Amino acid sequence: MNYLTGLNERQQEAVEATHGPLIVLAGAGSGKTKTLITRIAHLIAKGASPSSILAVTFTNKAAAEMKHRVGTALAEMQNSLHQDRWAQPWMGFSNHMPEVSTFHSFCVKLLRQETMATGLTKPFVIYDDDDQLSLIKKILEEFDINPKVSAPKRFKSTIDSYKCQAVGPEDIDGKDFFGPFGEQIAKVYARYQQLLRASQAFDFGDLIVEAYKLLKNNPAILERYQDRFQFLMVDEYQDTNRAQYLLVSLLAKKYKNICVVGDEDQSIYKWRGADIRNILDFKRDYPDAKTVKLEQNYRSTQTIINAASAVIRNNASRYDKTLWTANEVGEKIRWATLPDERAEAEFVGALGA
Repeated sequence: MNYLTGLNERQQEAVEATHGPLIVLAGAGSGKTKTLITRIAHLIAKGASPSSILAVTFTNKAAAEMKHRVGTALAEMQNSLHQDRWAQPWMGFSNHMPEVSTFHSFCVKLLRQETMATGLTKPFVIYDDDDQLSLIKKILEEFDINPKVSAPKRFKSTIDSYKCQAVGPEDIDGKDFFGPFGEQIAKVYARYQQLLRASQAFDFGDLIVEAYKLLKNNPAILERYQDRFQFLMVDEYQDTNRAQYLLVSLLAKKYKNICVVGDEDQSIYKWRGADIRNILDFKRDYPDAKTVKLEQNYRSTQTIINAASAVIRNNASRYDKTLWTANEVGEKIRWATLPDERAEAEFVGALGA
């Protein structure tokens, strides 16, 4: 099959593991996106309906690139197999194409399609950061809370953090905070949610949590989406938060055809809610999961790989893997201390001159 051409042995192993739980530990520069795209093509070539595949990632840029590459791969398959069932536009939950999107985009589509089940009486609006802060300032004024003592941005970041963990205002323990903020956050959060709903609005954190709650509380709707998306793929799994983990776990529960791709060594987003336990505990959640390690690096020299590996191997919580490359050894690493980012840019630019 020509679409498998160019894969290394481990990549092909991941592509052909189509059923059951699979964790792909993809080191930096190991061709994980190519592997994901080819896996989608392989599922369809083996008879899976394109619309039964859901692939989620984190950024609009990554999702757009994946959509484009999936479309290209399927067009090539269409030409080679003389079929036309994949030649459909990307729109909504298409019946003829895999669903490739960010977590937030997927949840927006789901919530809009199931608006009646959310308890809202009309299509919802989405509050951005400025909308959130404006609402919080209004609440602080209502509760006579001094914004110079308890900053609105602190309330916003705390509420965002709770939503990453799928924690509602009713679950907050004020003792987790020092001083009056502990008592304030519970009532501000509760009032914030009340006013959001009164405005028929969700914020970005709500999109994930409300999608999860909708599926959890409506078994018939959950089963419909489980039957719709029988094959799940999650990119950058090390960056998922608790709410995203719960959502994906619900969707995968019936068929367990879930493939997660990530690298715990590249987990740097704890500050925005990422929970590295999601990837570290995958085999606890799915004891029969297959593990495939993508260890061949196509991007860097061996010198860079050796240096990075020497640093990262000291991490306490990680899978055992050894990156290698067929590339040249490369130049020795140079250390430079520079005063600011402009000097850094000029230094790096001069290296390539």
